[in-house]
Amino acid sequence: MCFLQNTQIWRKNPTITPMDVKKANLFSNSKTRKINPNWFTAKVHMTEISGIIDSKEQNIYHVYFENGAKTKVHVHDGNQILIVTKGIGVLETFAKKGNGKDNFGIKRTKKISLNLGDVAYIKKGTLHTHGSADKKRLFSHIAINILPAKGKKYKTTWYESDFKTLARNIIK
Repeated sequence: MCFLQNTQIWRKNPTITPMDVKKANLFSNSKTRKINPNWFTAKVHMTEISGIIDSKEQNIYHVYFENGAKTKVHVHDGNQILIVTKGIGVLETFAKKGNGKDNFGIKRTKKISLNLGDVAYIKKGTLHTHGSADKKRLFSHIAINILPAKGKKYKTTWYESDFKTLARNIIK
């Protein structure tokens, strides 16, 4: 029944073909993405999903945080969606205080617990951090980084921080 319905849709709209759908398994042998360890507080690794399904509108990664690891404070130029796949994590957002580009005050505005199955939306330009809330267990999530414009690269700016009052020194 489903195949017949899809065939009828394809006949009505010839721009839709069976090849417009691609599938991958999160737990298959995906390509490991090389990451800068200075972006994180402890060991983190990630696999790339978007390349497997040939996604052009977003970058998709499965990110694994070990032993309480979390991201350094950072900001994206595109929206981001996190989908928790294992463990207990935390998402914190911050307000920027001052006009400095690479040295400014911060104040935490939200601290959100992340649990298996949770989906979090982070609007572009939001200063934030996310990662494991448990120093003994693995935490993982899918990160969907929505490109800010067609053909434009997704940009993240990373900062050193005390996670309380100060962000400084852009991490290259």
